[in-house]
Amino acid sequence: MSITNKPPFRADQVGSLLRPQEVKDARAKVEKGEMTPEALREIEDRCIKAAVKKQESIGLQVVTDGEYRRGWWNHDFLGKIDGVDVELDEKSYKFAGSDDPRYTAKIRRKVSRSGPMMLDHFKFLNSVATKTAKFTMPSPAILYHRGGRASISKEVYPDLDVLWADVGRVYQEEIRDLAAAGCTYLQIDDTSVAFLCDEKFRESCRVRGDDPDMLPHMYARAVNAAIANRPAGMTIAMHTCRGNWKSTWLASGSYDPVAETVFNETKVDAYFLEYDSERAGGFEPLRFMPKTKKVVLGLISSKTPQLENKDAVKRRIEEASKYVPLENLCLSPQCGFASTHHGNNLTEDDQWRKLELVVEISKEVWG
Repeated sequence: MSITNKPPFRADQVGSLLRPQEVKDARAKVEKGEMTPEALREIEDRCIKAAVKKQESIGLQVVTDGEYRRGWWNHDFLGKIDGVDVELDEKSYKFAGSDDPRYTAKIRRKVSRSGPMMLDHFKFLNSVATKTAKFTMPSPAILYHRGGRASISKEVYPDLDVLWADVGRVYQEEIRDLAAAGCTYLQIDDTSVAFLCDEKFRESCRVRGDDPDMLPHMYARAVNAAIANRPAGMTIAMHTCRGNWKSTWLASGSYDPVAETVFNETKVDAYFLEYDSERAGGFEPLRFMPKTKKVVLGLISSKTPQLENKDAVKRRIEEASKYVPLENLCLSPQCGFASTHHGNNLTEDDQWRKLELVVEISKEVWG
């Protein structure tokens, strides 16, 4: 079985990489007014070039900018949408063993797009990459997922279908411009569906007035509106996980409560699924996966420095192939190494060894 030349790739990755200390220091200086944004961008450019070169050198067919220009995987993008405000939310779920504050997107005005949000990020990445450049963006469902109906003005949006139409238009415009700039591989990051695998979070949805069994249908409609009119030749994947912050997590539970809806109603080409720990349950929910879609198994942990046992990973791929044909499977870490600028608790050397392992295993399994 040969290595595929179309995304997702046998050896793939979610996207974010640990921020180089130089980038962290420079960003801190900009926030204090000790450095100009232009000087920060020059440092980011240089570090992204180095990261792309490293990704390509270890054999990855897909490269990202490590999200070096972002502080947060979601807020930086969502906060650029006109009408969306990202605010500190003391009531939001806390990560396991963490009291760190979290943020929630609030909508109090009509949503629109006055101009490109992260188009320049992709253009630079694509200009320095010799392999396929992947761009990531948070799912529109995140706008509802965190705060529920209370985070969206009923005066501005009495009908949520109108909200998703407006949000969808924003995403469609950004995706159109990305495609024009050469983007052929887009990833929608959606934690909402994985959180609905956790009974504690499902109960919190009921308390706020939502039916957790209905939410996956709404989230699928939101994603579908965002990727409607997608350009021909663009592969769109969805990534989901149960939280990734300083090596901690938020949710647990198998994909059973959401699998049939998410896999069949969301019109994406592939799914990056967290499977690096027992918190994700077994592979049985993959029986609902359409035969036309690919599954990227997140069997390598981005949370820990310990390198996985190669044979154990291979056995798990074999287990998954009982539900999805081997030719429709790929391998990656379960999430990025730094969903926020803080990063997970491992070193850059650990990170690169993990990605090298993904490449090695994929060659041995798929040829």
